[in-house]
Amino acid sequence: MIENDIELLKGIANQLRIHSIEATTAAGSGHPTSCCSAADITAALFFGVMKYDAKNPHYHNNDRFILSKGHAAPLLYAAWAENGFIPIPELLTLRQLNSPLEGHPTPRLAFADVATGSLGQGLGVGVGIALAARQDKLDYNTYVLLGDGEIAEGAVWEAASLAGHYKLSNLIAIVDANRLGQSQATAFGHNIGVYVKRFESFGWRVETLDDGHDMEEILEVLSGVGLDERPLAIIAKTYKGAGISFVQDKDGWHGKTLSKEEAAQAIAELAPSAKSGLGVVIPAPTPLPAPANVAPANYPTINYTLGDKIATREAYGAALARIGEADLRIVAVDGDTKNSTYADKFFKKFPERSTECFIAEQNMVAVAMGYGARGKVPFASTFAAFFTRAADHIRVAGISQSNIKLVGSHVGVSIGEDGPSQMALEDLAMMRAVVGATVLYPSDAVATEKLLEEMAKIKGVCFLRTSRPKTPVIYGNDEKFPIGGAKVVRQAAGDKVTIVGAGVTLFEALKAADTLKAEGITVTVIDAYSIKPLGKKEILAAAQKTNNTVITVEDHYSEGGLGDAVAGELSSEGIKVHKLAVVGIPHSGKAEELLAKFGIDAAAIVKKVKSLS
Repeated sequence: MIENDIELLKGIANQLRIHSIEATTAAGSGHPTSCCSAADITAALFFGVMKYDAKNPHYHNNDRFILSKGHAAPLLYAAWAENGFIPIPELLTLRQLNSPLEGHPTPRLAFADVATGSLGQGLGVGVGIALAARQDKLDYNTYVLLGDGEIAEGAVWEAASLAGHYKLSNLIAIVDANRLGQSQATAFGHNIGVYVKRFESFGWRVETLDDGHDMEEILEVLSGVGLDERPLAIIAKTYKGAGISFVQDKDGWHGKTLSKEEAAQAIAELAPSAKSGLGVVIPAPTPLPAPANVAPANYPTINYTLGDKIATREAYGAALARIGEADLRIVAVDGDTKNSTYADKFFKKFPERSTECFIAEQNMVAVAMGYGARGKVPFASTFAAFFTRAADHIRVAGISQSNIKLVGSHVGVSIGEDGPSQMALEDLAMMRAVVGATVLYPSDAVATEKLLEEMAKIKGVCFLRTSRPKTPVIYGNDEKFPIGGAKVVRQAAGDKVTIVGAGVTLFEALKAADTLKAEGITVTVIDAYSIKPLGKKEILAAAQKTNNTVITVEDHYSEGGLGDAVAGELSSEGIKVHKLAVVGIPHSGKAEELLAKFGIDAAAIVKKVKSLS
């Protein structure tokens, strides 16, 4: 339902253009021409079509808007100023150090669900948000504004494919096809028929705007949202710099601001027809019940027997299904590996809270971000090696302070015969580098179960590394695993060195300790189940009792993993850290053969200890 008349909305669009020009000129940087091309569509959405409470951007049934073309941030800020949420004078603080109005949107702003600007990610987040609405039985729509340049990103089409598959009629993608990219014209320019065919091929209903600045045409197309069960793509032919005669559709203006004189000239053209949005009636959201996204007081207990051999990847599946019984916030997404990650235990038990994302790991992470933005606790699983192709999405999840839980299985050379392409050997380094991330690496089933509980309780990006080989249960069911801790699993007076392992290498360290003890050499063994934050206190205390000497052993490349984490924390304390890690390109083989070949098995540890004694 369109609440406001066409002339008013056209006037608001020009006011949004004026704000965008003023803000970027004051900042001396930004993208005013990219704002101008989408101003009419944005005015129609924010002041005529979208149902939302402008005073409460987090209201659970507000229509959602994702500015995937995040460089047009001043336009978004202008809309939230014209609806009264941001004081209009604050727009002139754009890009300043102490201003929340950054060069690209981040969730420091209440109306930004995720950080955007790394192009190609917004539509996938929109898929997750739309799925959350369906799950919560809410009727809000999710609008994603994309640039035509970012349509070259493969992640866009991963998202489009999944949205079409799940028939997300509450998802609307709007492509601002303004023809001009950063360095030259886009691949297809104003041949918008190319985009039409592509979206249609993924099962979308597609509408075109032959003039993306014609308010009447815009409103007519937007009035058709939700007409059938398919997601809707709107391809709008627009012009970069629209409304500014000396800039419109001219090359060389991407990311270029207008001088004070040019800004005054542009504003003089726009001002006569500009109108304020302040006080304009905005369609109200439907007052439906809010989802019960509340953490439970407790989780069901576990019951493992010491010595039983269980792979931590299998324990992950059991843990997810177990805590999912009590925690209705939890949802699961997977990349067609759920029978190997064991997420299928949750999928079978809670199909209505499970989403198969197929082999599209970038989009899987984006979908998880969308779920997290709506109060869910999403667990996304695949082989850890394949998270590396989603590195940028995970990086932006960190910037977004997204509450997502990533679980990577089949790590290291210990997976065996599948060979190097399947072996995650860079994942710890990548995940440790993500701002604010928590990185965990359990060694047995109990640790896995308890760490999953901890992951569900805390906010932010978490990564859990699980192993393929079966390992014995070494911890009691009541053992606690606080994040940022470590377990001393073997220690005696007179120990010569401290060995720090995690996952499969913990058991190699214990074997080595038994061999050394038989030869009269005792060592301390520590389980570094928390890689980031590291259990520095426990490791340091042990090292200070063993000649300030530590050996780390890990099923990971030597760069950026456990060894570097320990060295980074302890070197300033005068601790000498010796790293045993995988070096070189791995090969297919049996797990025990590969651990030996790459010098991270018990024999290699024994040899290293003796060399230091």
